[in-house]
Amino acid sequence: MAKKATWEPHTEHGELSGKDRRELPDSVFAFPRQRKAPLTDASHVRNALARFDQVEDVTDDDRDLAFANIKKAAEHHGVEVAEENWRQLGKEPHTKNPAH
Repeated sequence: MAKKATWEPHTEHGELSGKDRRELPDSVFAFPRQRKAPLTDASHVRNALARFDQVEDVTDDDRDLAFANIKKAAEHHGVEVAEENWRQLGKEPHTKNPAH
């Protein structure tokens, strides 16, 4: 069952290192409870897609929410997502969304 996205755009993000990342609201992360995979711009959305299967210590429910958040952020940032669910993301080449 698809989760309702919690992602919201955030315009001030800087380089996302150290203090800057700690100051971001939970609503800009694909995994908001764990504060993993910030989705502050198109590059970060592509990175979240490319590395989705590398995220550890999350449940299937967390992944459902994260994928919904990625799709919402992707639409906002103009990133195409061909996959219909997160189970289509994996270690095999699968997407036109490389991390770079």
